[in-house]
Amino acid sequence: MAELTYRDAVAAGIAQEMSRDERVVFLGEDVAAAGGVFKATVGLLDKFGPKRVRDTPISEQAILGAAMGAAMTGLRPIAEIMFSDFLAVCWDIVANEIAKVRYMTDGQITLPLVIRTANGSGSRFGAQHSQAVENWAMAVPGIKVVAPAFPADVKGLLAAAIRDPDPVLFFEQKSLYSMKGEVPDGEYVDELGKAKVLRTGKDCTIVALAAMVHRSLAAAEVLEKEHGISCTVVDVRSLVPLDTQTILGEVVKTGRLVTVEENPRLCGWGAEIASIVADECFWDIDGPIIRITTPHIPLPAADQLEDHTIPSVERIVREVREKID
Repeated sequence: MAELTYRDAVAAGIAQEMSRDERVVFLGEDVAAAGGVFKATVGLLDKFGPKRVRDTPISEQAILGAAMGAAMTGLRPIAEIMFSDFLAVCWDIVANEIAKVRYMTDGQITLPLVIRTANGSGSRFGAQHSQAVENWAMAVPGIKVVAPAFPADVKGLLAAAIRDPDPVLFFEQKSLYSMKGEVPDGEYVDELGKAKVLRTGKDCTIVALAAMVHRSLAAAEVLEKEHGISCTVVDVRSLVPLDTQTILGEVVKTGRLVTVEENPRLCGWGAEIASIVADECFWDIDGPIIRITTPHIPLPAADQLEDHTIPSVERIVREVREKID
């Protein structure tokens, strides 16, 4: 295994699939010569050339329109939307066109298309460049939604997304780009729709996504060492398809569910998981479901305010202690 950063794992996953399949092409703003605004695609232009790695104008509609057409005619495009907030600019193409083509053509046309985007807070970019928008995508039928927390998952899940016959929105948490982790050498493909149990405990099950996985793991350590509360931590990884079997199984074992979400509280993905757990495990849970979320507000740019807004290790520890002790 090699130790790669999260951002290098992005380039590794794309390069693996471009080397394997000449139909895979990559386009977006500053993705070629500049190697991406977050330097997650460095080296791809040199390796695969300007025909397959293309810089585009600053037009999200043009990027996704071109990617959709390419997918309809036999290519397997990867399109980058620089910040996930900018999906709002081209949401009609995502929600009304890309998501519905397979259904509206009765399966005659499929869209093997991956939309990569930098998502979430932690970089002090303020209200228009820091949103976590997985819940936007989760609400649209016809789109798969993936959000990895570790470099190995970035490479493996990105490869799986590129090989998938349906459109996938691939959210890369921008504050994780510099983190390092072991990534399998050679060809590596993970499976969409599989959560991972990262830690097992007996008192509660914490379900988290992307950057919140790391904070949940750190909080679980503190809860056990300082307060005697033993926590299971589940990394959801994929919201659509959602691995309900793993999540429900772990909740039944501990009898308690805690979701930790970077999304604003209203209609966050944790609310859907809470609903599923209430339906399927009502007689197995021992207390109220706890949702730890960002408030329903625009994100501030000031360091201390942003840190106060996003669920922290300290807040996770405090809320679990107060409601489970």
